[in-house]
Amino acid sequence: MNGLCIGILLPFLGTALGAACVFLVRNSIAPLLQKALTGFAAGVMVAASVWSLLIPSIEMTGKEGIMSIVPAIIGFSLGISFLLLLDYIIPHQHIDSNESEGPKSHLSKTAKLVFAITLHNLPEGMAVGVALAGAMEHNSYMSMAGALALSVGIAIQNFPEGAIVSMPLRSVGNSRWKSFLIGTLSGVVEPIGAILTIILASIVIPVLPYMLSFAAGAMMYVVVEELIPETQEGKHSNMGTIGFAFGFMLMMMLDVLLG
Repeated sequence: MNGLCIGILLPFLGTALGAACVFLVRNSIAPLLQKALTGFAAGVMVAASVWSLLIPSIEMTGKEGIMSIVPAIIGFSLGISFLLLLDYIIPHQHIDSNESEGPKSHLSKTAKLVFAITLHNLPEGMAVGVALAGAMEHNSYMSMAGALALSVGIAIQNFPEGAIVSMPLRSVGNSRWKSFLIGTLSGVVEPIGAILTIILASIVIPVLPYMLSFAAGAMMYVVVEELIPETQEGKHSNMGTIGFAFGFMLMMMLDVLLG
């Protein structure tokens, strides 16, 4: 039970600590550093999708040949489609953009920013939740240590994400406390998503391989649609690539060594 609680709360703690940077740093994040941190987050998410989600999904089927990858393909496709649908039906606006996405609405820019961050963080919460559920129900394929390794990896990449959220809000005139609160609340969806996923997985155990790959597809959508394009826009795109490499290697090591 302690491992379960730690796994659920660690990513949120990472976001909160990152958002607290608004009290320590006066200026906004330098573009070069922001590129590196965004690339780092993308690298962590890609490695987590492969080692912590897709590979266990394939192993859990207990089958060989083409049938072993069917749940992974179906779940991955559904995860991509789910995030694509949310992208279309939820009004949101990214921090580095002045244009809204999704349906037209009269929501404030801050509200749209929160929705954008929620779309980004939801797959991460689902990934942690389904990994913890897998450790509880199928520990021969996924250990609790492996699930906690995923949680630690998500928490590490949430630290710069929390700063990337709170500091731009501060730079456009919001108070430090408001910027910190919004940055912190952006991570609330992760423990909520994790808990709901654990409950669903415990009720419908046979669909666990599909849920693992579903979370992988959802995270990959965020990486390809949002994070990688951000690292390649304008100057310092090479720093985004370097950050990606470090994030990928770190998450790979965490999963292999601790899993």
